[in-house]
Formats: sequence, structure tokens, C-alpha cells
Amino acid sequence: MSDEFDVIVIGAGPAGENVAQRAVRGGLSAAVVEERLAGGECSYWACIPSKALLRPVELAADVSRVPGLEVGPIDTRAVLARRDEAVSRYDDAGQVGWIESVPATFVRGRGRLDGPRRVVVDTPDGERVLTARHAVVLATGSVASVPPVPGLREAEPWTSHEVTAASSVPDRLAVIGGGVVGCEMAQAMHGLGARQTTMLVRGGGLLERMEPFAGELLAESFAAAGIDVRPHTSAERVERPEPGGKVTVHLPEGPPIEADEVLVATGRRPATKGLGLESVGLPADRPVEVDDSLRATGVDGGWLYAVGDVNGRNLLTHMGKYQARACGDVIAARARGEADDLPGMRAVADGFGPPQVVFTDPQICSVGRTESAAREAGFRVRAVEYDLADVSGAYLLGDGYRGRAKAVVDEDRKVLLGVTFAGPGTAELLHSATVAVTGEVPLERLWHAVPSFPTVSEVWLRLLEAYGL
Repeated sequence: MSDEFDVIVIGAGPAGENVAQRAVRGGLSAAVVEERLAGGECSYWACIPSKALLRPVELAADVSRVPGLEVGPIDTRAVLARRDEAVSRYDDAGQVGWIESVPATFVRGRGRLDGPRRVVVDTPDGERVLTARHAVVLATGSVASVPPVPGLREAEPWTSHEVTAASSVPDRLAVIGGGVVGCEMAQAMHGLGARQTTMLVRGGGLLERMEPFAGELLAESFAAAGIDVRPHTSAERVERPEPGGKVTVHLPEGPPIEADEVLVATGRRPATKGLGLESVGLPADRPVEVDDSLRATGVDGGWLYAVGDVNGRNLLTHMGKYQARACGDVIAARARGEADDLPGMRAVADGFGPPQVVFTDPQICSVGRTESAAREAGFRVRAVEYDLADVSGAYLLGDGYRGRAKAVVDEDRKVLLGVTFAGPGTAELLHSATVAVTGEVPLERLWHAVPSFPTVSEVWLRLLEAYGL
């Protein structure tokens, strides 16, 4: 069977879905190819289930800070049941229906490139060949990286995929890694009943790509909760003699760690294996390099695009969706022979530094550059900080509130280069920071954006006052 479409999208995660929607809105026909579940990693094994697991732990912490309220034990079985509801019990019928309502054609199977504008799909019913009149878009996302620690892969470790889909909480959990996934899932599993949670962090602290105070506050929270964080520690060897049995993690120094499960959270790599990149002259083991219109560089004819994690620009769901919207608009404009350099048609926000939230307690969120990154980029920088506990709105959220805010200012242009918040509930502050950073709002104008009292957002006024306005 041979089928021709204007646009073929390989990957039906949030990025792939958005490309198809924007291309169809622009007057093109589209097919979306997906091997697993429509909705992608985010919907079933990442963003959605992880936040469903974290929310009860976060809420229990919030309640514990308010006098007059008592925190009862978390019903782990009920939490896992709600997680199952959040992921539609791993049934993608709703997502497939949405794709078809776009309308786009959904093709179940593993898709791979087979030369220019040609996609071969291995479906349950056999091979199906699709051809594209205008564009093929790669939106295959990323997969968890497992470091080459002797015995680790053979021990069948958990990754983000397994931990978010867990049917029960292990009594003892070892976590390798101190980044976002490691921190979120260590707290989720510990809060839901893991008696012993140990984090092995190769670097000097948690969340090292963010401002130092963020990881420090989180480490203090983890210590108070009983999570054992071990900086400058790596797994040397892992043993699991029996499938599903006890795991032993050997360390360079000291006694080994005994655990029921080991979670590997050491990063992700683009899902390019078996994608047929060699057939169009691209390396198969690297992210697909793209320009700001998300068109792959180095491919004759300019018909290949890549959005989301597979291009390596920003491994965040919301940034993949942002890229996808720009990509779909550009493809449609080029197909009509119109200009494709209009405002909003290119993924320029990638360069500002993406907004990101770590849904732990305390929440950690940031947008733009850290102070060190801004200095390394050559900006003349001034940074100001403020203790969130000194904001009236934060005090009202509960006793013992701890948090901090930091703004990084470009001294030459008097605009914000980056903002970081750490504290309970601070995720809702992030979009205002994102608008200020990406919009390059002058500080003197930002001063007239008056925050409501008594809210935590009053920290904006305090940061500007600390700067001298």
C-alpha cells in the first residue's frame, strides 16, 4: 500500500501532534506515525504520571506547615489508582481520536526514513510506504541513558519509564543521578512509602545546572524527610543475581547499598536509533541539527524537519510543543510559497533559556540564564536575591516557609537575563518571569507591574527594590 500526504510526522507525542495540527490548519494534509501510544512519553511515562505521584506528597507538605491542620497517612494505593486514571490506563484511544479529529491520518507502526520524502512503516499488518509532497517531520523524542556501569544494565534498572508506571512502591530505592528526574522521583517514592531512599550524585550537589541555592534548599528538605543524598558518589558495580530480586550497588568506598529497585536518572538521548537517518546522509547517533525554522541542516531539498527532544535543543515538553507550532506554520507557509520569516514563525525563544519547573517540595523553577552562564556568555551582569520567607504572602502559606528568589540583570540593557525561584508554590510565579525575560521588559517598566498584596508575587517588587528601583 502506498499513501501520499503533504506532511508526514514520525512520532505522536505532544510535539508531533502539534506539528500535524498546525500543518492541517495551514491547509495541508498530514499523517502521524506512532509505534507505541499516541500522546507519547509525556502523557504516559513522564510529565503527567510523575506529577500525579508528586501532588499528594506536595500537598501533605503544604498542610503540615499550617497550624490547625493535621496530615494523615497518604493512601498510596489511591494515589497509584489516580495515576492510572491520569494516563488513561495506558489506552491511547482518546489521543488517536484527537489526531483523527484534526483531521490527520493516524498510522500505527514503526516509521523510518527511506530516502527523500519517503517513510516506511512496519505496521501490524505489514509494511506500508508513505510519501510526502512537502515535508517529513521527526518527533520521536528521547530515551533514558543508562551509564556503562558494570552489571547495571543486566540488573534491569528502573528509568523514568518504569518508576512513573510502578504498580507498587519499593521499600528500599537507590537513585543514580541528582537531576530533575532523580529528585522528583526520589521524593515521590519516599513520600509514598519507601522506607529507605538513597541518592548517588556524581557532582557536588542536586540540580547543578540551576542556581546553587536551589539545590542546597532541596538537599536540606530531602535530609529533613530522611532521603539520604550522597554527593561525589558514583555506582562502581551493580549486582542482581535473581530477576526481580535484591539489588546491590557497590561504591568506590564504604559498604554497598542494598535496595529493592535502582532508578537510573542520568539524562536522556535523542531517539534516533532505527530512524533511517543514514538514508538521507545524516549520522544516526546524534541529535538532528536544525535551524530556527526547525528544518534539518545538511539535507538536500530542505524537506526534513525535527522538533522536540530529537533535535537536542531543549528536552522539555513545552519547548517541543513550541517548536512544533513554529515548524507547522513554516511548513504550511513554504508550501503556499509565502514568506516564512514572519514574527512567530521561528523558534527563537529557545535561545533565551527555557522555563523549567522541578515539582519537588520546595518547588524549583527558573527561566533564562543563571548568573554563571550569563557571565560566561560575556554579559555585564548584576544579580540580586531576596528571601521569600520575608514576603508576607509566603508567611501566610504556612509556618517555617523557606525559599529564595534571584534575578540576573543585563547591566547594559537593564533587562532580565534569568530568574530563579525556590520555595513551596513558586511554580505559579514562573510565567511572569518568562514574560519578563523573553519579552526583554525594561526594569523601569517592570516596576509599574504592581504585584497584588498579600501574594508571594510581591517578591517581584522586593527584587526590583534590591536592585535599586
